[in-house]
Amino acid sequence: MHERHATYLRLFGAQLSRRIVVWVFFSVVVIETIIFFPSLKNREQELLGQLREVSSAKSGVLMHVIPTEASDEAFLLQTRKLLAHPRVVGVALYRTDGTEVGVLGERPELHFQAITADGAMTLLDRRGMRYDVASLGRWQRKDNILVVRHDTSTVKHELVAFFFRIAGLVVIISIFVTGGALMALGPIVVTPILRLRRDLIAAGEAVSRDVKAPEFHSFTHQRSDELGEVITAFREMFTQITEAISRRKEAEKKLIDTLRTVEAYSRELRRELETGREMQQNFLPSRLIQPPGWEVAAYFRPARQVAGDYYDVFALPGGRLGLVIADVCDKGVGAALFMALFRSLIRIFAGQFAPDGPAGGETANPQASAGTAATRDGIALRAVELTNRYVAGNHGDLGMFASLFFGVLDTAGGEMDYVNAGHEPPVILHSQGGMRLRLKATGAVVGIRPDVRFGCERVRLLPGETLLAFTDGVPEASGSSGEFFGHGRLTALLGRPVTSASHLIGVIAERVLAHTGEAEQFDDITLLAVRGRPGMD
Repeated sequence: MHERHATYLRLFGAQLSRRIVVWVFFSVVVIETIIFFPSLKNREQELLGQLREVSSAKSGVLMHVIPTEASDEAFLLQTRKLLAHPRVVGVALYRTDGTEVGVLGERPELHFQAITADGAMTLLDRRGMRYDVASLGRWQRKDNILVVRHDTSTVKHELVAFFFRIAGLVVIISIFVTGGALMALGPIVVTPILRLRRDLIAAGEAVSRDVKAPEFHSFTHQRSDELGEVITAFREMFTQITEAISRRKEAEKKLIDTLRTVEAYSRELRRELETGREMQQNFLPSRLIQPPGWEVAAYFRPARQVAGDYYDVFALPGGRLGLVIADVCDKGVGAALFMALFRSLIRIFAGQFAPDGPAGGETANPQASAGTAATRDGIALRAVELTNRYVAGNHGDLGMFASLFFGVLDTAGGEMDYVNAGHEPPVILHSQGGMRLRLKATGAVVGIRPDVRFGCERVRLLPGETLLAFTDGVPEASGSSGEFFGHGRLTALLGRPVTSASHLIGVIAERVLAHTGEAEQFDDITLLAVRGRPGMD
């Protein structure tokens, strides 16, 4: 019993139940009301019809009972008997020509004109308390109209009682229908919906906590209606969700394993790249040679951990200085490997053709054989040709090549032989700033074909003048807007007086980095400057 009461309380507490019950209740009330008012009107007409039949019957009897030779006063006296009826309060007699014979009691509101003109034989006053009925009869061989006025207060009272009886019946029917609907809603609709709601909450908690799904109560009852379709859809949806979660867990596990593998590989790759970067740094001069009367400076900034750009400064016999700046195509590890190959080949072949034997590297005596002209032995040309022949002949299928500038500077007299193999033209700057000469290309890039021929040119650096060489990473340095640094900005910087090679290199590097800002560096940046000190013989 207690559980039943609790069930009913839950039904009344459910918002859906209240809504449905209220709508059912008012629907029944509206339907009964629609039926009730015509019934009330019919009841009124029925009661009035009873009065009309009684008065018509009495009037007809009266017409036949009164002698035809009786006077009008005698006729009225006989009609007074009608007033003895408890519901008759007035009588009026008219001739068919409109003559009023007489009135007894209350005067009826149904006049002769209304009867003859409109054909109205009855009239109910606005308050519903009086009801006039007209009857046709023949008396003294003439047609007469008798109008009887009735008191309908009892009719009204009976209608009120009828109204309350019907209204009470409507309320009782509505209550029973509503109660029946509520009792039917419980097991059919509300209880399954509440059970489904609990299951949905439990399913949500199971999914959010990633735990095993509980036993759903809504699945234990099979239904063939629309609610059963909803429960079936919920079951299928939850099954799909759990399967998707299982697949996601499996994918996440595989992804975690993959990420661990990738992280391990990345760590190893970073270690290898760091080793490669350190090795590449070792290929670059650890200390730049500074021959007497000359200043040498360089700047190098790779775009990645390893680079394809490189520069080199090394001593050659006879007081000469090898100056190299190069840019291997592409970037990364492959370019770095070819950079090391080009660097080694240039050094080997340059030392091989030195007239005084192999180059002594940085330990060579720069003052030895100072009077020997660098251009007499073609060191630069032969070194570049042999390097090109070796790379193109042995590694040409890889498509790797390099733009390269190799100059052999006689530190005693300032004369320099150079080969520009498709590289950005280095410039010679006046001591007071501004370009004096651009050292244009004397041949194609190195490593394309083994039979390429290169030219060799000679130039002399005067005291105070500066040789500046750079890779295309300088003019093509891109800012956040995509605009290049450009040759125009570089030329403007070169128009200023040069106080030292290191200062010139520092100013250019600072301006290039300020132009790129936070933008990603896409190419290596390399600068090499050689300046003859003023007053040098």
